Amino acid sequence: MHQLTYGDVKSAADRIAGRVRPVTLAPADPGSAPGPAELWLALEYMQHTGSFKARGAQNFLQSHRDAGTLPDAGVTIASGGNAGLACAWAARQQGVRATVFLPATAPAVKVTKLRSYGADVRLTGTEYAEALAACQHFAATTGALASHAYDHPLIAAGAGTLLEEIVARLPGLDTVVVAVGGGGLFTGVATAARHHGIRTVAVEPADCRALNAAIEAGRPVDVPVDSVAADSLGARRVSAMALNAAQQGDVRSVLVPDSEIIRARRSLWDHRRVAVEHAAATALAALTAPDADSAPAYLPAPGEKVAVVLCGANTDPGDLVR
Repeated sequence: MHQLTYGDVKSAADRIAGRVRPVTLAPADPGSAPGPAELWLALEYMQHTGSFKARGAQNFLQSHRDAGTLPDAGVTIASGGNAGLACAWAARQQGVRATVFLPATAPAVKVTKLRSYGADVRLTGTEYAEALAACQHFAATTGALASHAYDHPLIAAGAGTLLEEIVARLPGLDTVVVAVGGGGLFTGVATAARHHGIRTVAVEPADCRALNAAIEAGRPVDVPVDSVAADSLGARRVSAMALNAAQQGDVRSVLVPDSEIIRARRSLWDHRRVAVEHAAATALAALTAPDADSAPAYLPAPGEKVAVVLCGANTDPGDLVR
């Protein structure tokens, strides 16, 4: 198991500089955060391909390009959608083929976008684990370079570059809030955050709690996958790298119900006309509560400076537009 280091994140930042869009930060409206905290939104859904995944994919393929290890058979990946989009986008930039395996349940908007990047899209099974098995078989039989949606140090390090940019723009940041699926974004962000003395709040749907369950068990374990955000956060098991990152530094693992995820997503649309995925709304849901008598999953201290990562927007906004 590779233990991600801050040096990995810094190397990734140097490698992908100028190849990804710098993150945009926006202050939340007064009163948006519980208590007198200072809340910022990291608008990473404006990244290439519509999610943070472009960072890891660019770092992964550029590293192999630099090492001369990009095969003629191209690259292959299994993905709920966003990692596949990022891989296909980065592969097109590098002039190599991308073969992407997705569950048949992947949103049509992601499948269509994947094909627009020139990817060979293969729909397999109904869960990420089944798509991953097919991808592994394809890589073994064709010689294609196998990437991963989250469980690879180059992918996680690339994701961690997001925190480096946030810190540079928000001096004095206390806390970063991120949604967790398989753990790539969390691993990279938490690793960089630990270096800067920043707390990481890891947010998962109550019924997609791979990291939370791993922390509880002391090892990665399989969990049921049943959430409105499962298309992006539906990993059955978190990576060992993510668990390792969670066991170091100041990390808080919290769970939110689907009802709050849906409400946070609706609120972003109603008040900002921002249409994000349920996965992105999951991070914000940690700071919301259904009524004045309820506490949010994470309650910042007075004056705490908090950045919430809105990680992706590859969604069908039809259910938001009335």
